[in-house]
Amino acid sequence: MTRIGVTGHMDLTPATVLLVRDALVEALTPYASDLTGVSCIAAGSDSIFASVVLELGGTLEVIIPAADYRARKVKPAHAELFDDLVRQATTVRVLPHDVSDRAAYEAANDALVDEVDLLMAVWDGYAPVDRGGTATTVAHAHANNRAVQIIWPTGAARQRRL
Repeated sequence: MTRIGVTGHMDLTPATVLLVRDALVEALTPYASDLTGVSCIAAGSDSIFASVVLELGGTLEVIIPAADYRARKVKPAHAELFDDLVRQATTVRVLPHDVSDRAAYEAANDALVDEVDLLMAVWDGYAPVDRGGTATTVAHAHANNRAVQIIWPTGAARQRRL
């Protein structure tokens, strides 16, 4: 069984969502016959990855950073997909944090890296703004001898923050 995890940006442009989805289908298809995907199923890259894993017939394992994550952090636009992914997951593990904060996110990313053979990083390659982001998770994977595959298709972009 191949265990593949994901880390990636949440703030993808609408056009990038389609590019990333296609890139993930291409990257995951060779593993489809024996695939377990591990994801925190946040909006953006995590949920796109989880959806593709399920579409390819793989199994999904979910890591939730904290007990309050669904209530406090899942926005209405993402709630239906989040709940659907939770329902389809073979396992859902909620980490022992009460509050969704930076420590909970770091713990979730560390747990994810520790459980996979390969980390797919939907990442533009830029340095982290703070701990717990995509770049930090990639660094953690490298430090722990996990294979990392960067997914950032030509033309991909992140939404600009105002």
